[in-house]
Amino acid sequence: MYTKKLLPLTGLLAALWTVPTLAAPSISDDVVKIGVLTDMSGAYSGNVGPGSVLASELAVEEFGGTVLGKPIVLLVADHLNKADVGSAKAREWLDQEQVDVITELGNSAVALAVMNITEAKQRMSMVTGAGATRITSEECTPTNVQWVYDTYALAKVGTMPLVESGTKSWYFITADYSFGHSLESDGARFIKEAGGKVLGSSRYPFSGTDFASFLLSAQGSGAQGVALASAGADLQNGIKQANEFGLTETQKIVAMLMSITDVHGIGLDAAKNMNFAETFYWDLDDESRKFARKFYEKLGKMPTALQAGQYSAVLNYLRAVEKSGSDNVTDVIETQQNMPIHDAFARNATLRKDGKLLHDLYLVSVKTPSESKEPWDYYNIIKTVPGEQAFMPLSESKCAFLNN
Repeated sequence: MYTKKLLPLTGLLAALWTVPTLAAPSISDDVVKIGVLTDMSGAYSGNVGPGSVLASELAVEEFGGTVLGKPIVLLVADHLNKADVGSAKAREWLDQEQVDVITELGNSAVALAVMNITEAKQRMSMVTGAGATRITSEECTPTNVQWVYDTYALAKVGTMPLVESGTKSWYFITADYSFGHSLESDGARFIKEAGGKVLGSSRYPFSGTDFASFLLSAQGSGAQGVALASAGADLQNGIKQANEFGLTETQKIVAMLMSITDVHGIGLDAAKNMNFAETFYWDLDDESRKFARKFYEKLGKMPTALQAGQYSAVLNYLRAVEKSGSDNVTDVIETQQNMPIHDAFARNATLRKDGKLLHDLYLVSVKTPSESKEPWDYYNIIKTVPGEQAFMPLSESKCAFLNN
């Protein structure tokens, strides 16, 4: 298991005696500890993993390395996409290392397990890499936030415009675990609401390398659209094999969750003209480009939306600790809910009472090779959808603590 401690950044000694004398900050153990629990080696490591660790480091560096005169320490571990491994590491961090917040959690099963542990220990969890809608609905906790995306928003922004433009019949190829199930469920809902229908689905065991039988079933269904409810290496394998089987000649292949590294991995020839929902694009504006170029200098690739969202989550966690004068979970979350949230990822966003960060989503189309003018110039942004329209309204939420 990969574990890393990031030593306090430079300037700590100077900052230790500059705490404002009028304030009475309450920082537990005189240190702010952030645990980044991520997929460092598995199918999702390209979308999160080392890039999410770097994004966290960039956020700490940008903030200044200390908060309220106290050092900031990052701890990193690989959850191996296993809920039991993630739970064990979370308990170790909370009980032995006195970690204040556990973040990233790029696997929905891991996230759901860990956020229950942090609630019991009265610490904070910030989910940036997991997208099951139930994280802030049926399984919500008052000590957790979901920062980047969920399957409701991805499905709504990514499928309804396609149905409305003529892709009426669909077939799902779905990763057989909570995230995949959530993507399929939400996708089917919005397909039907837009006037389409779902002809069938296949579920494959995570992680997947051979999609032949599932693709043949999708081909045999005659569906106009084939939705891949998966992510990371699984998604890349599915798209490559769909091209090899010739599905792209007769059916529209739709990624329910795709990242810029997925496009880079399969190439523009295979991904061109694919439409899907995104939450970040490095070339959106000056703010996104500034962050992305710092990221690129360190890692040699542009950040994914999940990595940019991790940067945003860590940065705004530290801002809330500073503003509230405390690393107590209740103080931090209440502060986040009442402060402006704007950075390279989030545009004038708001944190809702159920822990959902409301921010813009983008419907993107992958450029053809001839349209791309430079490396990583991959997207055309077709539409910007405000968070209030993209995410589930509170009136539909099943979050129990909202009624307390």
